[in-house]
Amino acid sequence: MPSYQLSNNDFPNLPTRIKGLGGLAENLWWSWNPQARMLFKMLDRQAWKESNHNPDLMLKQLSADALAGATRDDNYLRHYDLVMYLFEKYLNERVLYPEFELQPDAPPIAYFSAEYGLHHSLPFYAGGLGFLAGDHLKECSDLGIPMVAVGFMYPGGYLNQVINRDGWQENFTQKVDKDAASISRLLTKDGEQVCVPVPYINHTPVEVGIWKVSVGRVGLYLMDTDIASNSDWVRSISRRLYTSDVTQRLLQEILLGIGGSRVLAALGHDFSMLHLNEGHAAFALLEKIREFVEDGADFEQARKKVAAMSLFTTHTPVPAGHDIFPFDLVEKYLEGYWPLLGLDRDGFMELGRHPENPEAGFNMTALALRLSGNVNAVSQKHGEVTRGMWHCMWPDKAEEDVPIDYVTNGVHLPTWLEPKMRLLFNKYFGEGWINVHDNPAIWQFIEEIPDSELWQIHYWFKLKLVNYIRHKARDRWDAGDADPSQIMGMGTLLDPSVLTLGFARRFATYKRADLIFHDLDRLKKIVNDPWRPVQIIFAGKSHPEDAKGHELIHRVFEFARDPQMGGRIAFVENYNEQLGQYMVHGVDAWLNNPVPPMEASGTSGMKAALNGVPHVSIPDGWWLEGYNSNNGWQFGSGRKDADSGRDREDAAQLYTLLEEEMIPLYYEAAEDGTPHGWTRYMKESIKSTAPHFSSRRMVKEYYRKFYAHVLERGSENYGC
Repeated sequence: MPSYQLSNNDFPNLPTRIKGLGGLAENLWWSWNPQARMLFKMLDRQAWKESNHNPDLMLKQLSADALAGATRDDNYLRHYDLVMYLFEKYLNERVLYPEFELQPDAPPIAYFSAEYGLHHSLPFYAGGLGFLAGDHLKECSDLGIPMVAVGFMYPGGYLNQVINRDGWQENFTQKVDKDAASISRLLTKDGEQVCVPVPYINHTPVEVGIWKVSVGRVGLYLMDTDIASNSDWVRSISRRLYTSDVTQRLLQEILLGIGGSRVLAALGHDFSMLHLNEGHAAFALLEKIREFVEDGADFEQARKKVAAMSLFTTHTPVPAGHDIFPFDLVEKYLEGYWPLLGLDRDGFMELGRHPENPEAGFNMTALALRLSGNVNAVSQKHGEVTRGMWHCMWPDKAEEDVPIDYVTNGVHLPTWLEPKMRLLFNKYFGEGWINVHDNPAIWQFIEEIPDSELWQIHYWFKLKLVNYIRHKARDRWDAGDADPSQIMGMGTLLDPSVLTLGFARRFATYKRADLIFHDLDRLKKIVNDPWRPVQIIFAGKSHPEDAKGHELIHRVFEFARDPQMGGRIAFVENYNEQLGQYMVHGVDAWLNNPVPPMEASGTSGMKAALNGVPHVSIPDGWWLEGYNSNNGWQFGSGRKDADSGRDREDAAQLYTLLEEEMIPLYYEAAEDGTPHGWTRYMKESIKSTAPHFSSRRMVKEYYRKFYAHVLERGSENYGC
C-alpha cells in the first residue's frame, strides 16, 4: 500500500503525559465507549458540552494550562492509563469468534454507501440508511471482520431544520468544519492532500480529494470534489447529500461507484467482496467488470466473476426510492465507458432497463440486481415484498424462488444503549456480558433487576430528555426570532410524570406522522385527561424537495401549538443523531404507524426497545419478527388500500389501545411509585430485542450467508 499520512491529528496544547488523547479523539471508537467519552468529559465538563461532545474540537479549544492540570490529577491519570490500554488493545488484537475461520491474509470486504451515520459531529447522513451503514462498520470493527468503506464527505452537510413562525420547515446548511472533527485529510509524504483522478466521465474532468475516518479498526474513505484542481461546477458535485438535480445526482453515483473503486485501487486496497448498501453505488460493479476485461476476460466471463464476489443490499419497497436516470443523460457521461466493457450502447443500457417499464430510464436497482450474485432485503417481510417487486427480473422462476434473501437489520448496541443502562446491566449481568450480547441467555438476567431500580433509571432518562427539549426551546427564545406559540409547540410544557409517546423519523407521507390526529375530539380527551394525561413528542425532517412532507410537518406543528392540546404535543426541530439518542432513551413508548408493507425494516424502534422503551407499531418491518405480545403493542387493520377507511380504522385501534391498555398500565403504580405492569413490558422489550436485533447478530448473519465463502479462502483466487 502506498505511504500516506493523516492531517488534523496535531494537538499542540497536549502535554506529553496525555498525548494519546489526540489519537483517541481521531478514532470514533470513543463514540461507543463510555469510558473514553468520560475521559474527555473529565478534562472540562463545560467545554465538553460546548463542543457538542466533539473531542477533536474540544482539545483544540482547551488551553495548555487546562490540559496541563490533568497531568497533575492522579485520579485522571489512572482513568487515562486504563482507557489508553483498552484502546491500544482493541486496535491491535485479532478478534476470532468460534464461528469464524478468517484467514489472516484475507483481503477486506469493500463496503459502498452514499451516507454514513456515525456521530452528529460528522453530518454525512440523512436517516436510517446512513445509521445502518455506520452501525455495520462499527460492528465489523468489533468483530474483527476486515472491511474498508467508501463514501462522500459532503462538505455542505445534509440539512439543518428550523420551524418558522408560520410553522413551516426551513432548511439551512451548516458547513462541515473539516478541521474540528474526527476526520483527517489523507496526505502524501510531501504534505499535499491525496487526490485521485476519476477517468471515463465524458465532458467532466474530475479529481476527488480523500479524507479518512477511523471507525475502530475499519477505515472509511470519503471523497470530496471541492478541491482547487476542479472547476467550480465540479466542486459542487459532492457538496450535499441527495441533491434533487438529476445530473448532479447521476455524477455523484458515477463517482461513488467508479470513483470509489479508483480510490481503493490508488490506496492499494485489494478487496475480496463488494458490498453495496443500496443501488447508489451500483456502478462499482461495472468498474470491477472493466478491470477483469482489461485483464483479458470477455464481458460474460467478467460478469460471472463479479457476481461471485458481490452483495447488494436493497432497502426500499417504495418505488420512488429507486434511482432512475434518463438514457440520454447516462449516454452523455458514460459514452466512452461501455466500449471498455466490451459492450455497445444497447448492451450497456439493457443492464439498467426495468423489464416492465423499459423506457422509463436507466434503473440503478435493476443494474445492481443483474450484476450481483447475492442480494438481500432487510427484514423477512421486506424479502417477500422485494421478491414480488422484482419477480419480473426472473420470469422463469416462481415468486418464492426469486433469489433475494434477507438479513433483518440490527443496531449497534454499544452505540445506542444509554451508558447508565449499561452500568445497570454490568451490576446484574456480570463482567464481560457486552462481548456476548447476542446470546439470548445473557438477557434472562434482566429478571434480576428490581422493577423500582429499572424504573428510576428510566425516569432519569426522561428528565434528561425533557430538560434537553426545554433547553433547545429556550435557545430559540433567546435568539429573539420566535413567537410564544412557536416556543410552546417546541415542548416547553412537557411534564416528565406524564405517559410520553415518541415519534421521530423522516417525515415521508407513508410513515403517517399525523395518524394519531385523525379523530381530534377523541385525542384531546386522551391528552387532556386531568388524572391520566398523555403527551407526544415528534421530531423529523422532510426532504428539501418533498412538498407533501413539508405539509405534514406543518400540520403536526400546528397541532403542537394549538392551546386545545394543552401543551401535550411537541415538535422538536432539527432531528439529528444527538436528539435521536435522547428520544430513544427517554420516551415511554415508541410509536410507529407506516402504511404496510412500506416499512422495509425500521431501526429507531429497535434502539428504543433495547433501552426499555416498548414499541407500539403497525405489524410491518422488523416488528413482524419482534412482537411477542408481551414486549410492546400492535395495532392496525392490515388494509393496504389507500382510502380514508384504512386510516380511520388504524387510528381508532390506536386510541382504543391507549385508553384500555397502555394508559391504565402506566398509571397503575405501587406505593413506591413504580408501575410494575409497565416495567414488565420494559423488561420483556429489552430481553427480546437486544440479542436478536443487534448489529452483532446482523453482521454474523451476513458473515454466515455471504462473507464466509470469500474471507475463509485466504488471499488465493479472489480474482482481484
